[in-house]
Amino acid sequence: MTTTNDCVFCSMAQDPMHSAPVYRDDRVFAVKDINPKAPVHMLIVPNMHIASLAYVGPGQVPIMGHMFVVAEEIARREGVALSGYRLVINQGDDSGQEIIHPHMHLLGGKKLGAMG
Repeated sequence: MTTTNDCVFCSMAQDPMHSAPVYRDDRVFAVKDINPKAPVHMLIVPNMHIASLAYVGPGQVPIMGHMFVVAEEIARREGVALSGYRLVINQGDDSGQEIIHPHMHLLGGKKLGAMG
């Protein structure tokens, strides 16, 4: 697993007790967002450090695709699969990305407003 010492998500991937994951497997983990924007707000994070979506190549495609499968599983567990949920990946400064390690936000549990 490629990691970087100053990446909070890499630290969480290496120390499962630290992060209280709601989901974990050999490719990704998921945690509740510490600053939720909806009643259900989870972060789905690849265990492997990727500095930017610009660096996603053929080797990372299975992991990125797996994030969508995990999102649906978490949505079912959280009771939002049928009512609807939003998946968001922020990339770069203009998107509001705060942690330089691509991750997916799963938001649901209420009627979500327009994006943009």
